[in-house]
Amino acid sequence: MIFASFEFIFLFLPVYFALYFLTPARWRNWPVLILSWFFYAWWRVDFLALLIGVTVFTFVVARLMHASGVDSPRGKRLFVLGILGNLGVLGYFKYANFGVQTFNDLVTGLGFTPVAWNEILLPIGLSFYVLQSVSYLIDLRRGTVPVSRNFIAYATYKAIFSQLIAGPIVRYAEIEQDLKHRKHSLAIFGAGARRFMIGFIMKVALADTLSPMVDAIFALPAPTLAESWAGAIAYTLQLFFDFAGYSAMAIGLALMCGFHFPENFAHPYLSGNIQEFWQRWHMTLGRFLRDYLYIALGGNRKGKVRTYVNLFLTMVIGGLWHGANWTFILWGVWHGGMLAAHRWWSRAGFRMPLIIGNIVLMLCVIIGWVTFRAPDIHGTFGMYRGMLGLNGTGLTDAVAWQITLDQWWTMVIAAVVVYLPVLAARTPLFRPPEQNGPVWRAAWAAAPFIGFVLSLVLLYSRAAVPFLYFQF
Repeated sequence: MIFASFEFIFLFLPVYFALYFLTPARWRNWPVLILSWFFYAWWRVDFLALLIGVTVFTFVVARLMHASGVDSPRGKRLFVLGILGNLGVLGYFKYANFGVQTFNDLVTGLGFTPVAWNEILLPIGLSFYVLQSVSYLIDLRRGTVPVSRNFIAYATYKAIFSQLIAGPIVRYAEIEQDLKHRKHSLAIFGAGARRFMIGFIMKVALADTLSPMVDAIFALPAPTLAESWAGAIAYTLQLFFDFAGYSAMAIGLALMCGFHFPENFAHPYLSGNIQEFWQRWHMTLGRFLRDYLYIALGGNRKGKVRTYVNLFLTMVIGGLWHGANWTFILWGVWHGGMLAAHRWWSRAGFRMPLIIGNIVLMLCVIIGWVTFRAPDIHGTFGMYRGMLGLNGTGLTDAVAWQITLDQWWTMVIAAVVVYLPVLAARTPLFRPPEQNGPVWRAAWAAAPFIGFVLSLVLLYSRAAVPFLYFQF
């Protein structure tokens, strides 16, 4: 079950909100927890046991750490156990297939018999809820968050359905008070619903319309110049509106129940350099990599060379977190190299005008997204050859008939929407409603609902497309 589906909107959500608001305030974590577990079990019932197991394991380890003293020898051993236990689960389900396949490729090349192996299915959302466990244990170890003494509250934090599958990566401290007491009002519910509808429009009307175009081009063995650039740009737009749309829906759904999730996107494609891009793109992951990996590696405290190495390693590991594939490692290498290069550039005193900086950034980001989308290294460099014009220039008949006029127009509209916030101060629809007259206030309120209804019509006319980040 995904957010952009009729069973979620017209079946799950009405039942969820009815049970939630009919439950007395002091017990409302219960329906959130139980229905979130049901939401997760809709995909695979057996993997619900894994989610519950990770939740119980981390909760017990944290309580024992606190009881022993986080700085005591036993507390430190328990901390290591908790971290290794969570990372061990992630490593087995996410990287075992990749490790065995890489080993088999190596031994086969040397003339030996490969190891027999049954492929392991990756539980959906595992990467996200494991990172939550890791952040909770580290924050407890650092003394920046109190230990949870209420299992239902902690399990609710882990399981809230709106962020369970693909984030945002919410830290325990960010919603600790919300787990104890939440404010509800029609205004808060309405603000959450508006945010959900905007995310739904981003996903269904923009991202999903571009999906067939992206799939068709990235499936080509030798795309031409026009095809490869069209596919890369379409995917750049699709990925943003898909993931930012999911995040907006997750934040909106949480707010409707009184939970305040951190923002995950802040117009990243308007950035003027790669450092600013990573301060605006998937911000909760960026914070995680900075606070729990980059700083743990030494950050910028161990000299210039080590700082560049730490930047590079952080992004390579971040790439590997996205998926067990050499393409994600290459993507991490690309972004780690760009961050290191930008640091050298800025430390040397060089600057670019914002417009030029944004053009350079977007070229680099588009090139990087090719490795993110391509199925393997061979497909990645096939796209790169096409982007250099080595496979011809124009659209081939094999592609031209698959790309419809509405997809081309969606690319244009999506690009306009990306850069529209530049004019936000002069665009009444983007200003706070209290700063506008009655007509624009009505448009501010009605536009998301109208777009939501039109997106429902689009959804009815075609199959639902899974969120791209579900695979990570």
